[in-house]
Amino acid sequence: MKNKKPYNGKLAFSIIDLASAMLAWSIFFLFRKLYVDKYPLELAKVVGDKNFIIAMILLPLMWYLWYDFTGQYYKAYRQSRLKMVFKSFWQSLLGVLAIFFAFLLDDKVSSYKNYYATFSFLLICHFFFTTLFRVLLLSYIKIQMSKGKIQVNALIVGTKIKAHQFIEEFQQNPLVYAYNIKGVVGLETNDQSKIGELRHLGNLNNLEEICLQEGIEDVIIAVQPEEHNYINPIIISLSSLKVFIRIIPDLYDILSGSVSMSEVVGAPLIDIYPDAMQPWQQNAKRLLDILISLLSLFLLLPFFLLVAIIIKLGDGGPVFYSQMRVGRGGTAFRLYKFRSMKDNAEPNGPALSSDNDERITPFGGFMRKWRIDELPQFWNVLKGEMSLIGPRPERQYFIHEMSKIAPQVKHLQRVKPGLTSLGMVKYGYAQNVDEMIERLKYDIIYIEKRSLGLDFKIFLYTIITLIRGRGK
Repeated sequence: MKNKKPYNGKLAFSIIDLASAMLAWSIFFLFRKLYVDKYPLELAKVVGDKNFIIAMILLPLMWYLWYDFTGQYYKAYRQSRLKMVFKSFWQSLLGVLAIFFAFLLDDKVSSYKNYYATFSFLLICHFFFTTLFRVLLLSYIKIQMSKGKIQVNALIVGTKIKAHQFIEEFQQNPLVYAYNIKGVVGLETNDQSKIGELRHLGNLNNLEEICLQEGIEDVIIAVQPEEHNYINPIIISLSSLKVFIRIIPDLYDILSGSVSMSEVVGAPLIDIYPDAMQPWQQNAKRLLDILISLLSLFLLLPFFLLVAIIIKLGDGGPVFYSQMRVGRGGTAFRLYKFRSMKDNAEPNGPALSSDNDERITPFGGFMRKWRIDELPQFWNVLKGEMSLIGPRPERQYFIHEMSKIAPQVKHLQRVKPGLTSLGMVKYGYAQNVDEMIERLKYDIIYIEKRSLGLDFKIFLYTIITLIRGRGK
C-alpha cells in the first residue's frame, strides 16, 4: 500500500473559519447600520469605516484563537457532521456573548429591544456561516476519504486469525475506515505472520518504534479471547503516543456495552482515545497552570526569601536542591526544591526518605510537613515541564525498579507530572518501591478519569491536607 503522510485538516478548517467570521461580521455590520443606527446604505462609507476595518482584522483572529482553545482543530476530520453542528453552536453562543458584552453593550440604542436584535442577528449569522462552511468542508473531506485520496495510517497488532478476519471486513468496506494499513505486528518474537500483501513489521518489543517510523494514527488490536492478556501490554507500550487504539471485541465485550458503533457499516470496535481530557480542558488546564504559577511566585517571593535565609543560616549549605526527573513522554527535566536534607544526602545512590530519616534537617522536617520544600516547582509548572495537578515525577532509577513489578508505570508518562496528585492526596509520600507501586494505582485512576473537575477536587483536598499539616 502507498505510504501516505498523516492528514492534518487544521489549515483548511482555519481558513474557512476565518472566512466565515469575516462574512458574518460584514453582514452584521450592515444590519447594525441600517436597523439599529438607521443610517442610509452607503457601502463606500461602510468599507472605509475605521471600526469596521479594525473589527475585520481582530475579530476573525479572536475567533480562531477561541476555536483553537476549544480543540476545534484537533483531528476535526474525525468528527461526525452532527457533532460538528452542536459544537459550532456552543462555540458561537459563547463567542458572541463575549463580543456582545465587550463591544456592543455600550451602543446607543433607542430601545433595549435593539440589544436583543443585535445579539440574535450576530449569533444566527455567525452560527449559520460557520456551520455551513464546516459541514461542506467535512463532507468534501469524507468524500475524498471514501475515494482513498485521504487516508489514515493504521496498524494491526495481533494474531493471524483475528487479523485476517478484520482484513476481510476491511476489504469488503475499504472506504468506511479510510485506512492505509501499513502492516501487521505480531504478539510473540517468533511470530512472523504475513497477511496477504501486508508487511510483517515486528513484534510488541518494538511496537512504539514502529508507530513512530510509520506515522501511525490508529492501532487495531486483533486478539483471540484467550489472548486478552496481551491487551494491557499493548496499551502500556502505546501510552506515550498520541494514537487511537481500537480493539476488535469478542461476545463478552459486546454484551458489557464496551463497543462503540462509530460507523453503521463495518466491524464494531472498542475505541480507546489517547487522552481522557478534552482538548479545550487541556488548554484551560495549561492556562490555569500559568496564571496560578505566576501569581504564586509573585506573592510568595518575600516568603521564599525568608525560607532561603533560614536554610542558609541552618547549616550554610545551598538553598535549593535540584534533581533530574522523568516527565511527559519520558523526557527528563530538572526539578527544583528547597533543600530539606543535609548536603550530599545520597552518597550511595538514590534513596527514598522515611519518617525518621536522619538526613532531614530540623527545618527540613518542618518544610516537608507543610510541603514548603515543593514550592519552587511553581517554576517548573510555569516552564511547562509540570502541571499543578498530575502524578508526582519520579527519578529514572525508581521508574526502572517499579517497572520490574508494575510495567503500568509507563502510563505516568502520558501526562505532565504535577505539583500534587491524587496519589499524594490518597496515599502520601512513599518510603519504598512497594509503596510507590501501591500509590501508582491512584495515579493511573487519575490519568484515565482526569478532568478539570477532578483537578479542582484534588486541589481542594491538597489544601485541606496542608492546613492539617499532613504533608508528610
